[in-house]
Amino acid sequence: MTPDEQLTAIDQWRRRAFPTERSRSALAESGPGFHIAALRVSASFWDADCAEVAEAEEEFAAGLAALVQGLSLRWGAPETVDLTASLERTAMGLPVRPPLDTLCGYVPRMHGWRVQGRWIGVGVGQGGRELPLQLLVAVGEGDVTTTADGDGRPADGGIDPSG
Repeated sequence: MTPDEQLTAIDQWRRRAFPTERSRSALAESGPGFHIAALRVSASFWDADCAEVAEAEEEFAAGLAALVQGLSLRWGAPETVDLTASLERTAMGLPVRPPLDTLCGYVPRMHGWRVQGRWIGVGVGQGGRELPLQLLVAVGEGDVTTTADGDGRPADGGIDPSG
């Protein structure tokens, strides 16, 4: 997918209605209040050497930087959403609301914007050292910074719900 195609895909995901039931395909997951989609996926790294992995990581980081730059031209500077707290809560068996429950297992942090009542985040991550790198987009409603149990405490750095 070219950078222009990635921007078009983000626009399509941003405008798409949220389903009432959670569903998953090879490259996307959607549910009540969210979508997550892979914009680019590398090969697996089962037999890869360190140089191969480093090269792929550099390519994905450059692709993310270009995408963030393109989105910033549209929507201004992004916020950084650190998903560490969501990952820690998940590891402790505490609730984390979708899509943060899925994202935190792949992406340590995302660049995010609030656009027309939805938040949009992009980031690069990997589910495990041997698994493919993924350039992901997530679209959601509500506040990306509160925990699943609705206690109102910030769970992650990030996007102001009023913005």
